[in-house]
Amino acid sequence: MPADIAAFPGPAPVAASPRRRHGAQIPGWVSWSLAGPSVVLLVLLMLLPIAAIILLSFTDYRFGALEVSFVGFDNYADLNTDRAFWRALGNTFTYVAMVVPASVFLGLLLAVLINGLTRGRKIYQLIFFLPVTATLVAMATVWKYLLHGTIGPFNLLLKSWGLPAIDFFSDPDLVLGGLALINIWSLAGFNMVLFIAGLTAIPEELYDAASVDGMESPLDRFFSVTLPLLGPTTMFVIITSTITAFKVFDTVAVITRGGPRRGASDVLLYTTYLEGFTYFRMGSAAAMTVVFLAIIMIFAFLQARVLDRKVHY
Repeated sequence: MPADIAAFPGPAPVAASPRRRHGAQIPGWVSWSLAGPSVVLLVLLMLLPIAAIILLSFTDYRFGALEVSFVGFDNYADLNTDRAFWRALGNTFTYVAMVVPASVFLGLLLAVLINGLTRGRKIYQLIFFLPVTATLVAMATVWKYLLHGTIGPFNLLLKSWGLPAIDFFSDPDLVLGGLALINIWSLAGFNMVLFIAGLTAIPEELYDAASVDGMESPLDRFFSVTLPLLGPTTMFVIITSTITAFKVFDTVAVITRGGPRRGASDVLLYTTYLEGFTYFRMGSAAAMTVVFLAIIMIFAFLQARVLDRKVHY
């Protein structure tokens, strides 16, 4: 019997199938083929136009001219003595200083109030987010009517209360504030959505732990738990709001066109538009565009570096 058993050996062992190694490197050509379309679009739509603008800023090109001469840094030197440019730059910084703090604070306030609701939260989010979906030209037209000095509903309401009318867009001292009010109104809803996303990511256990530690007041929990953990969101909101405020153009072009007094509401992009498409000095307009791009990059870099040190991830 043992011999018979030995004559019929058991099944041959099956060779183990090779397992795929974790962390195996993807061939380089696969990575480039996947990233290639995005890289091509980035080069065509961003890098090449920026390079073209920089090159154009060193020329005296005028729109429609057949000859172009290289002038070096003359366009930038002219900007240094251009009073209209410096006035527009000062107005732009004033506008940004009004819009960014107010829109960030209002967005955070709305987010905290709406996030604390138990009913109707989605409805309020929709109501305050609606201004973001409106086109700036349509929105500027509506606000121009609402704040009109004589027929606007806002001033008619003031007159019915026996108060003097406030003509935001005809008073040189108030025109930037009126324009800033429109952008604050439109940015607050967008910032609110971003802050709500940040609030929902905060674990409830942290608030329970804060209550155990004696932080019964909502303000104590807000400043000790909520605000520090909203650091990354706040940094993103401030940077995006700053860039958006610097890019103001539509409301100025539709409502004031730089007025009421010459240059009272001129901002950098509107002055660049006039230089290029009204006076046809494309070389000078390109130099203004390069300055605008440099300002945006410097502000974004400084804000990221400064705020990143105070952010809790």
